[in-house]
Amino acid sequence: MAKYSAKAQEKVGETMHEMKEGKLKSGSGKKVTSKKQAVAIGLSEARKEGAKVPKKKD
Repeated sequence: MAKYSAKAQEKVGETMHEMKEGKLKSGSGKKVTSKKQAVAIGLSEARKEGAKVPKKKD
């Protein structure tokens, strides 16, 4: 199983919270309703901040 840093876990937690509040939006500007999509957005943001996150699968 892939290992994620504490910073990455925190970021995913934040995005999940935003999704549950209805404030999380995707790149196209639409509201995110899928948990999987919220996790993907959180990991992507963590990657941009330099957190230890495994590479995306192709």
